[in-house]
Amino acid sequence: MAEHSLIASLDGAIQARMECLALPHESALRLFNGFYEGAPDLVADLYRRTLLLHDYSEQPEATPLPLSAIVEYLHASLPWLQAIVVKVRRSRDEAARRGFFASGASADRRVREHGVWYAVDLFMNRDAGFYIDTRNLRGWAIKHLAGKTVLNTFAYTGSLGVAALAGKARRVVQMDRNRTFLNTAKTSYSLNGFPIDKSTFQTGDFFSLVSAMKRSGTRFDCVFVDPPFFSTTGKGRVDLENDSARLINKVRPLINDGGCLVAVNNALFVSGADYLRTLEGLCADGCLAIEELISVPQDITGYPATIVNRPPVDPAPFNHPTKIVVLRVRRK
Repeated sequence: MAEHSLIASLDGAIQARMECLALPHESALRLFNGFYEGAPDLVADLYRRTLLLHDYSEQPEATPLPLSAIVEYLHASLPWLQAIVVKVRRSRDEAARRGFFASGASADRRVREHGVWYAVDLFMNRDAGFYIDTRNLRGWAIKHLAGKTVLNTFAYTGSLGVAALAGKARRVVQMDRNRTFLNTAKTSYSLNGFPIDKSTFQTGDFFSLVSAMKRSGTRFDCVFVDPPFFSTTGKGRVDLENDSARLINKVRPLINDGGCLVAVNNALFVSGADYLRTLEGLCADGCLAIEELISVPQDITGYPATIVNRPPVDPAPFNHPTKIVVLRVRRK
């Protein structure tokens, strides 16, 4: 993509989000979604005053982004930025995939959303460790889980569980295979003054831990299932494109009568209609009911004046390929 065209697309996206950029800026925001807004190789996410550029070029070494021009434009448009970090997602260099400073030398390590602080480590993984597209789901958790017991499976850095605690959930169990990610969740607890009970942080394989909970009769009022698109372990497989129903069925026995199961499917090539049919099939026995679809924020989807491209398959009735649904559970 020509340099001047890319900068023009970036400028249009930023102008559309100006109301979200009032200072002091403390939140996380998608500043530019190039997949939809005219530059498929570039996504720009803002974490307080640190801008994270994701370079999705197929051959980044052969066709590098005009990084110096992008950095110059961003600092001119947002002079309060303290740093710009770049992650070259398909680089042969592990360090480039994890991120490097294009400007500045210190990255923000926390963001505030809905009045809640979340720890971020922009260099910990290939992504940022904090998913902006589930912002509305965190808001839902704050509003709906007071007094509830909550299990956050595939917790990653635990943001959904942190939101539940901010909403006065009675108990939250965070589950993930990676202890380092859960340690980030503990940092978020400390930022908000939440007590840290080590027994509520469970490190291990999803399939093994859930099976153990079923054997012990452990139940919760709400279970979050927000897995990676695809993964395999010695105990099982996650495949959101071909078998999303399996995970939902796996956790159903852990939910109290009248409780809720929150499922997230981010499979790009699963249409909203197909996913809804899968969910309706699961609801056919009367033990599940679709209660609510939760939208993805507009800074993720793009704005009417900025959208150039559409997703490869139609996400409707969801507004984005990240499809979020709240299911109500009935036990017979």
